[in-house]
Amino acid sequence: MKNRITELFNIKYPIVQGGMVWCSGWELASAVSENGGLGLIGAGSMDAKTLGVHIDKALAATSKPVGVNLPLLKPEVSDMVDMIIAKGIKVVFTSAGNPKTWTKKFQDAGVTVAHVVANTKFAKKCEEAGVDAIVAEGFEAGGHNGREETTTLTLIPHIRKVTSLPLIAAGGIASGEAMYATMSLGAEGVQIGSLFASAEESSAHANFKQRILDSVEGSTQLSLKKLTPVRLIKNEFYKNIHDAEYQGAEKEELLEILGRGRSKRGIFEGDMVDGELEIGQIAAMIDKVEPVYDIIKRLIEEFNTTADKMSPAKL
Repeated sequence: MKNRITELFNIKYPIVQGGMVWCSGWELASAVSENGGLGLIGAGSMDAKTLGVHIDKALAATSKPVGVNLPLLKPEVSDMVDMIIAKGIKVVFTSAGNPKTWTKKFQDAGVTVAHVVANTKFAKKCEEAGVDAIVAEGFEAGGHNGREETTTLTLIPHIRKVTSLPLIAAGGIASGEAMYATMSLGAEGVQIGSLFASAEESSAHANFKQRILDSVEGSTQLSLKKLTPVRLIKNEFYKNIHDAEYQGAEKEELLEILGRGRSKRGIFEGDMVDGELEIGQIAAMIDKVEPVYDIIKRLIEEFNTTADKMSPAKL
């Protein structure tokens, strides 16, 4: 398939791997890129120096395009922007901030910019900022999420109406059938997180990957809405947060419970009791740890089978 997304990022398939904290190191990103998608190094859990190391390793592992996911709320974002440009990265997905702040600097350096949004208001801001593509991330997604709680299948047509930019769907996508569904609503590509978080090449701890496989319907919940909403697997830490929120805790108390390094403790170090376990609702559909090659191969086969099945269908 060739479309605006594959041409914009110079990739074979319109599949982008989400830049997830503690999961998306150089090994996962380079594997996704090598197999025809766009791999993203997740800068959210790195400082500028660490990011530089991951970029070097990813670029050494594949000749295909590799990008970086950069949350703009990071305090050292300026240093990370300079590192990305200096290392020759040509694709950046920004999130959690105003896209206008860094888009021009990136584009002046020859970097293609996509920005992640969860509502039409920020999609319009992306247009104004001049980004090259938009990621529309629905309520089902793991990690930090939109306050509106709009589902992906509702969000895509909303955003398609207000922008002509290339559009990537995210949230609740872990199959070729889901790819087809979102693209029938106006998306031109997909960003997939949870499925790649469970991949062999993911840098997440084995305990976290197993917890993904053990997930069932209702295993996750959107939490910390008074801070930054985040979808979590229900564990002891989640219970503490949930109880505090139910009792009306304010930001300061929630920040105290959250502490520091909570997501690292859970996702990277494997603490399934007190760690912050960020994952999407689609985790309930994931039942095995696979190499990236097998994941992408299956996604494409499922997409093509669905396309063949649906093409002749008329009501």
